[in-house]
Amino acid sequence: MGLKHWCKTILFSLVIVANLSGQESQVLCVNPEFQEEVSSYLSFDVPVISISEAYAHKTSYTFLDAREESEFEVSHIENAVYIGYDDFDIRTVEHIDKSQPIIIYCSIGYRSEKIGKKLKKAGFQNVQNLYGSIFEWVNQHHPIYDSENKATNQIHTYNKKWSKWVQALDIEKVW
Repeated sequence: MGLKHWCKTILFSLVIVANLSGQESQVLCVNPEFQEEVSSYLSFDVPVISISEAYAHKTSYTFLDAREESEFEVSHIENAVYIGYDDFDIRTVEHIDKSQPIIIYCSIGYRSEKIGKKLKKAGFQNVQNLYGSIFEWVNQHHPIYDSENKATNQIHTYNKKWSKWVQALDIEKVW
């Protein structure tokens, strides 16, 4: 293991411990390789929240989906608000109280972190990035919903390459 990798692993561990406030023993991702992949993409400029914490208190949060519309239409977290990524406009969230607790997600957490930074810059006070995002949500067997708000077993995995990180056997991958 190289020095750079070792330093990044230590930094990642410290950030997770700090951001999860007392939840250090929680599993962040079912697959340790996926957890390493996710951490390699994040800068941790936006606090992260674990899937289990988000699910346990889901009614306390506004969920924002920072994927593309085609991804959102296939499936999303229940009651999530589509805000997009490529065409994100801060005006799409003007109706949300800036003190409202927000969880933002995408496929793995990279795009949602970028949008989360924009939300924080715009004055939103309680923004958290869902660690592992919707891929880990389904890997931990939480429900997802289609464009008609009906439970679905399909998930848009962005492309074939990224689909390997969705490992729940009851989920059908589309891209």
